[in-house]
Amino acid sequence: MARRDLWPRVEPLLARVERPARYLNHEWGCAAPVAEGDTAFCMIYPDTYELGQANQAVRILVNAVNAAEGMGAERAFLPAVDMADLMREEGVPLFSLESCRPVADFDVVGITLPHELAATNVLETLDLAGIPLRTADRAEDDPIVLGGGPCAYNPEPYAPFFDVILVGEGEEQLPETVALVGDLRASGASRAEILREIAREVGGAYVPSLYRWRDESEAQKAGSWAEPLFEDVPAMVHKRVFEGFAESDALEPMIVPYTEVVHDRLNVEILRGCARGCRFCQAGMMYRPVRERSADNIVAAVREGLAATGYDEVSLTSLSSTDHSQIAEILTRVNADCAGLGVRISVPSQRLDSFGVEMAELVAGQKKGGLTFAPEAGTQRLRDVINKNVTEDDLFSAIDAAFAAGWRRCKLYFMVGLPTETDDDIKGIASLAQRAYDRAKAAVPADQRGSIRMSVSCAVFVPKAQTPFQWDGQISPEETLRRVGLLRRSVKYKAVDVHYHDPKTSFVEAVMSRGGREVADWVEEAWRRGARFDAWTELFDEGAWAGAAEALGISPAEIARAEYGTDYVLPWAHITAAVSPKFLARERERAASGITTPDCTFENCSACGACPTLGMDIGLQKLREAKEGGEPAKNPYRVILGSEANVEEEAML
Repeated sequence: MARRDLWPRVEPLLARVERPARYLNHEWGCAAPVAEGDTAFCMIYPDTYELGQANQAVRILVNAVNAAEGMGAERAFLPAVDMADLMREEGVPLFSLESCRPVADFDVVGITLPHELAATNVLETLDLAGIPLRTADRAEDDPIVLGGGPCAYNPEPYAPFFDVILVGEGEEQLPETVALVGDLRASGASRAEILREIAREVGGAYVPSLYRWRDESEAQKAGSWAEPLFEDVPAMVHKRVFEGFAESDALEPMIVPYTEVVHDRLNVEILRGCARGCRFCQAGMMYRPVRERSADNIVAAVREGLAATGYDEVSLTSLSSTDHSQIAEILTRVNADCAGLGVRISVPSQRLDSFGVEMAELVAGQKKGGLTFAPEAGTQRLRDVINKNVTEDDLFSAIDAAFAAGWRRCKLYFMVGLPTETDDDIKGIASLAQRAYDRAKAAVPADQRGSIRMSVSCAVFVPKAQTPFQWDGQISPEETLRRVGLLRRSVKYKAVDVHYHDPKTSFVEAVMSRGGREVADWVEEAWRRGARFDAWTELFDEGAWAGAAEALGISPAEIARAEYGTDYVLPWAHITAAVSPKFLARERERAASGITTPDCTFENCSACGACPTLGMDIGLQKLREAKEGGEPAKNPYRVILGSEANVEEEAML
C-alpha cells in the first residue's frame, strides 16, 4: 500500500483552530520520518502537544526505537477539542507529526498512560485514528496497539482497549516488541499468533485477551482475577527494568518546539527510582531499585544539551534529586559551567531533610523562581503513618536556608484524606503553614518581608495499586470539601493561600486506580457521553461519568471507598512491580501502628523484595551519607558504582 500523506488535507484546517503550531513538524532536533521498509511505530501521548512533547517518557521511547535497526518511530498527540471536532467534520483521521501519515497506517501504535484521567482520551485517540476501540474488534491489518506507563500497574480498566500492555521501563522492552511484530508480520503470522508470541517472548508484556476474567469469589480462592487461557502465557507479569540505566548517556536527543510547552527546558534524568518508602507513592514502589548516573555523565549532558538546544533552564530530574550521592558535586560543576550565562538550574523534588544551607546556595543559581516542599501531612503522627520520615524541624531548617539564600516564594504540598487522618491533622496543616511563613519572614531583611508568599496546595489522597495503601479507600467528595473548609477556616494569615484539587476528578482517579476490568465499560460509556480531556478542569464533565454509571448499573463510589484486609486479592494481583505483596502488607500494618521504615539506600535493606526478584542491585555513585551524618548501615543489595567508594562498601560487608 502506498504511503499516505494527509498534509494537503490538514493544512487548510490550521487557519481555523487555535495554536496551529501544535500540528506542525520540522521542530529543531526532530527525527526523519520512518524509512520505507522499516517497521513503523507511532508513539502517542493522549493529550495536547504542549503536555505530550514535554513528557520525558515519550522522548526516551521514540529515541530508543529510532536507535534500533530496521524500525523507526514518529510522534502523535491528541488534537485539542477544536481541531478534533474539525477533523471529524472534514473526515481527516489522526496523523503523525513527522510525516503526516495516518496513525492507522503504522505497524505498531503505542499510547502512554500517564495518569488515570487520560482514560477517555485513549478512546478519543483510537476513534480519531479510525482504529476500533476494542482489541476484539480489530482486523488483521489494524496496528498492534500497545499501552504502558504508570497506569499499567493496574491495567484492567484499560484492558479491552489494548492488544498489549507493557509493564515497566521500556528502553529495551519497546524496541523488542516492535521488532517482534515486524518479524512476525513479515513471516505472515496472524494477529492472534503475534499477540501470543509477544506474551511468551517479551518480558513484562501483558496481553489481556489471553486471560479469562474471574468473578470475585473465584478470584479470592485462586489468588488472581486473571486466568491464563494457555499454559505458555505467564500467570504473573513481572515489570521490566532497564539494567543499563546508570551507564547510559544522560543526554537524550531532544526536540526544541516551535510553541511553548509545559516544562519548556532541558531535562536531564540524573537518577531513577526512590526508596524513601512513602506509603501512598506508586512511583516510589514501581521504579525500584535506585540507580544513579555519574556526575561526569550528568555534567557533560547538561553542557552539551544547553549548547544543542539553546535553552536557558535545565532541570535535573528524578523522583528525589537531592538524594543523589553526588548532587553537591553536580550542582557545583554545573553552576561553574553556567556562570554568567543567565541559565537557571532547577532541582525538582527537593527533600526537606536534605535541603540545608549548602544545598540552598547550590540550587539558588542566578534565577530564583518558587520553591516547593512536600510535608504531605500536618502532624508528625500522620507523617509517621505515611512514612514521610521528615519532621517540622526539617521543614523549618529548609525554609531558613531557602529564604536566606534569596527565595521569596514557597509552595507546601499536602494531602487530604490520608488513612487515619483526623480533624486535628487538618488543623495541623494550617498551623504548620503559618509557622513556616513566620520562619520565612524571620530569615529575610525587614524591608523584603512584604514580598514573601507562602501557599498551601492540597491534593486528595488516591489509593494507588502496588502501594501499602492499595487496600484503603478514598473519602467521599463531600467529606473532602468539609475537610478543606476546616483547613481554610483554620488558616488565619492572609498571606498564606490555600488551593485544593477538585475532589470530583480525584474520585474518577480512585475508581480507575482501584477498579477491575468492569471499569472499562464505564470509561467507554462516559466517553460516548462526551467525556474527554478530564484532567482539564474546564472540560471535565461530571454528568457524563455519573450518567454512564447509572446506565450500566454500577456504583463507582463502592470501588473508590472500599476498604479491604491485606489478605484480599486485588484486581491487579497478576501484575507485579517486584515489590512483594508481603512487604506491602507489612508496611500497611506498620502504618496503622505509626512505625516508620528507613530508606534502604542510606540504611539496612527493608526486604521489599525488588532487588532479589529482579536480580539487580541498588547502584549508587558513592555511599549516601546517613541523615545523622554517620556511615550507612550495610546492605547486601547496594553496589557502589564509583571505584573509590566501592572499596569502602566491600569492607563494610
